[in-house]
Amino acid sequence: MRPDLEDRVEEEVAFPGSVHLRRWQQFLTSRFGLDRTPVVRKVIIAVIGFTVLLLGAAMVVLPGPAVIIIPIGLAILASEFAWARRILRRGSLFVTHVRRHRWWPRNR
Repeated sequence: MRPDLEDRVEEEVAFPGSVHLRRWQQFLTSRFGLDRTPVVRKVIIAVIGFTVLLLGAAMVVLPGPAVIIIPIGLAILASEFAWARRILRRGSLFVTHVRRHRWWPRNR
């Protein structure tokens, strides 16, 4: 095999079954040894993400910044799950669509 193909295969084996990890995610997963156990990493991220998401959902009724906390929870979940990435993408498209209307106050 060519040497450049061997390196690419070794990179894919380092994080099997995961999405493309950012630099801070690679640091944390290697620091805590979660790169060897992707299922445990996925469970930990799911628990943290759903906890933040549930706190945001509770802040819809209770006083608090639910509009800020819910997207943060979805962003945490989007680091591992495609359905959360789709929800975030749809939300950002909705916000850009709403901002294009004339009735939305713009900073000039």
